[in-house]
Amino acid sequence: MLQISNLTFNAWGRQFLDDASVSLPPGAKVGLVGRNGIGKSTLFKIILGELAANGDEVSLPKTARIGSVDQEHPATPVSVLDTILEADVERHDLLTRLETAEPEEMGEIWGRLIEIDADSAPSRAAEILAGLGFSHDDMHRPMSHFSGGWRMRVALAAALFAQPDMLLLDEPTNYLDLEGALWLEVRLKKYPATALIISHDREMLNEVCTHILHLANRKLELYTGNYDAFEKMRAEKLRLLSATRAKQEAERAHLQAFVDRFKAKASKAAQAQSRVKKLQKMQTVELPPEERVAPFTLPSPPRPLPPPLIRLEKASVGYEPGKPILRNLNLRMDLDDRIGLLGVNGAGKSTFAKLIAKALTIDAGEFHRDGKMRVGWFHQHQIEAMDPTDTPLEIIRRAMPDASESSRRSRLAQFGLPFEKQETKVAALSGGERARLLLNLVAMDAPHILILDEPTNHLDIDSRRALLDALNEYTGAVILITHDRSLMELVADRLWLAADGTVKPFEGDMDDYAKFVLDRAKQAGMKPSQVRNEPEPAPARATEPAPQAASARGASDRGQKKGPSPSTLRHAAKKAEERMAALTADLARLDDDLANAAVSDPKKLEGLTRARARAQADLDAAEAAWMEAEEALAEATA
Repeated sequence: MLQISNLTFNAWGRQFLDDASVSLPPGAKVGLVGRNGIGKSTLFKIILGELAANGDEVSLPKTARIGSVDQEHPATPVSVLDTILEADVERHDLLTRLETAEPEEMGEIWGRLIEIDADSAPSRAAEILAGLGFSHDDMHRPMSHFSGGWRMRVALAAALFAQPDMLLLDEPTNYLDLEGALWLEVRLKKYPATALIISHDREMLNEVCTHILHLANRKLELYTGNYDAFEKMRAEKLRLLSATRAKQEAERAHLQAFVDRFKAKASKAAQAQSRVKKLQKMQTVELPPEERVAPFTLPSPPRPLPPPLIRLEKASVGYEPGKPILRNLNLRMDLDDRIGLLGVNGAGKSTFAKLIAKALTIDAGEFHRDGKMRVGWFHQHQIEAMDPTDTPLEIIRRAMPDASESSRRSRLAQFGLPFEKQETKVAALSGGERARLLLNLVAMDAPHILILDEPTNHLDIDSRRALLDALNEYTGAVILITHDRSLMELVADRLWLAADGTVKPFEGDMDDYAKFVLDRAKQAGMKPSQVRNEPEPAPARATEPAPQAASARGASDRGQKKGPSPSTLRHAAKKAEERMAALTADLARLDDDLANAAVSDPKKLEGLTRARARAQADLDAAEAAWMEAEEALAEATA
């Protein structure tokens, strides 16, 4: 699919690629990995044509469509759903042409619309948006109502909906919660075309990828298998290289010893000279340079506090009096607790973190905490709020006002920022370097509780491993909010779930939670599939009219009698019938689930009831579409 041949790229005073070559097979899901700042995003820009290489080093089939995630969709008055629909350029152009097409052109246009399954586009777009956390009401709100992080989700949804032949994703989980990341994994596994994914999320690289493309030492090397397989193969390759290097060095030493011993003897001069020539011809086996990762410094609290650190009893908290976001909180936390906080975006995880960090006070109930307790709170907004003109040295000066300049620089070096980076402006630092700086600053005062809200965004895999090692050595309590499933599994020993306006312990492990999330998505009619020929999920009601209806109205407005052909209408009626049958089966399944839930699990009743109401509404819409198609067919054949 993608062919890179002898690619060399130099820019900004450094070399990113040197005679790099690779060929990606069609339909492969390829994880692009490498250290922070090594040039992964630069390679994406070269593939997209945003950066010019030296020649024809990058080639794709002429008809291939390349798609990527825009940095952020603009805050326009267009609805989220319509923004996604416009991402399918062909469909959008065909529908636009339909408005002014001559009668003789309409048959051709309609044939192509049927071929690309244009009438199911609103439901497919709604499915993707629902999977990424948008409610039915959200889909119809204008883009201007959403923050930058949510508009990033729209950009990701648009890229998935357009379904290009070559999909480029740069850290797609950075703006997703754990639920969205799980959904995206399932979606990408079934993506029918080629995908190249920059990710440091080990779980995603293992679950999704069929190949790993490693960028190191300005070269590209493709490995078959997921990330775990890549690590094993690379370790074995390094072991063999080391063994070969050791064998070569031993042979070189043996030859050199012979030369040194006999080079002055006439009888052995010819043999000595032969060994000299052999030494000169030996090509040194080069080992890749060792990649060092600076550790994280997370000082443990010097003196433990008496338990519990935190006790909440019937507590409520919110941002306005009388309008609690979380209520009836009954929780306890001790010094040795490692809590994984789960829940979809908007469920109240950040509100809970603010409460523990004393950024919010309770409205009702009781909140017991030791007055001497220190809390370190890291969250992504801190990175976004950094002054781009600031430097790490100026930041550490404010954090350590009484320390000497050498102590400050030494501390920054411990954070993983060498001397040459310490006076670099924040705007020129990588996301990983900024995250490192802030993480270490948050923990510098040895807090009793560390609240880490998405700490691994922008960190490469080796840095994530270093953070894990630091957390394992840290003796204080931890509240972890992350979409990195692997980190959650290795750090958290208890799980709390933010849902339904409260936070409660979750009984089970991360596998149980993943199953819970995917089952809930299915119940809501959001099948995580990208394959078009699978049964359509229950869609949100779309604002865009069905193409058949739009065409009929367009023809009427132009004063033309001719509308869609009878064959087109028969096809529409047939699809509506199939849709009705599928929804009827869904309703029967939901009725069974409701009956069982009423006996075994009353808590599920509310969600199942909402799902049944949506399915019934969709069935009513499908019946209306079928009747409209049948009436139009009867009129056309009269």
